[in-house]
Amino acid sequence: MHNAPHFLVHSHDLAHYDDAVTTDPLAELTAVVRELSNADQVDDVVKIATRAAVDVLDAQHASVRLCETDESLRPVARAGVCADDPPPSFSKGQGLIGWAALTGRVVRVGDVEADDRFLENPDRGYPVRSVMSIPTVGGARVMGVFSMSAEARDAFSVAHENLGVVIAHCVLQSLRSAEYQRMATTDTLTKAFNRRHLIPALGGEMNRARRDGKTFCVLLMDLDFYKGVNDRFGHGVGDSVLQQFADVVRGCVRSFDVLIRRGGEEFMLVMPGTTADEAWLVAERVRAFLSSHPLRVETTISIPQTVSIGLASWDGQETPRELDERADLAMYEAKHRGRNRIAVASRPGALPN
Repeated sequence: MHNAPHFLVHSHDLAHYDDAVTTDPLAELTAVVRELSNADQVDDVVKIATRAAVDVLDAQHASVRLCETDESLRPVARAGVCADDPPPSFSKGQGLIGWAALTGRVVRVGDVEADDRFLENPDRGYPVRSVMSIPTVGGARVMGVFSMSAEARDAFSVAHENLGVVIAHCVLQSLRSAEYQRMATTDTLTKAFNRRHLIPALGGEMNRARRDGKTFCVLLMDLDFYKGVNDRFGHGVGDSVLQQFADVVRGCVRSFDVLIRRGGEEFMLVMPGTTADEAWLVAERVRAFLSSHPLRVETTISIPQTVSIGLASWDGQETPRELDERADLAMYEAKHRGRNRIAVASRPGALPN
């Protein structure tokens, strides 16, 4: 499960940034930059960029890849020939794209057959002779690579590179804005979202559920006797317990479920498109794993830890705060019944069972 957004988009998902591509490079660039400036979502920005590489920079294939913490380069947008085919894998230092990511320098190669850095991919469904890869560098860190290729030799000129650098800079600004937003809503200790994200996340999921005609569930999880951990072992060990608990939850749920640290030792899990029965199975998976696997801190401390969980299904009408409050009541009911258990929230207007 990830906090950070994971997407892969193709150019045909977005209307063309201009009705007709002109032959004036400045006019072409102006049209692209205008569209990039008007886009307020990262996935729209990377779609526009890859489409522009094909229409303006004479590429036959283009992609935007983001640098991951494991050194891999994750594709988030593709355009041109074979854009719907499974994307090849690259890591920093691997191939021309990887070299751009590793060094932070633009790569413009007119004949890949004469460049040892080029990595041939036998599964690629299109020929490549020219490659241009432009890193998006924020400060001293490469955040991604805007890359394109063409069948012809020497397909990309200095002018193409200059235009591509401007487009890549627009992509960079969008990536940095998205990163700042993630930082503002991420709990630095557990890497879960923080409380600031709670109400917006619930509101967004309610809108999605209304649109798709589905429901969703939330789990409000509170670590039992957590204060005793801090009192006995200190806050450093307590922090490790919180981190490990968040990792346990992430290991039990889907990648698109949303984990939020509600405050202290309380966490909420938002589960899109999930019924109460399905949510119960997930809650039990988390509860059972935690109760049977003491948390290890360093090499000498083993801490038995349990969790009380309140489960609430959205009723299709209540507000984010009302759903949050109902899950909270269910969680306290689980505490009241003896902890290390799950309680299901009553419907709005009723007391917990």
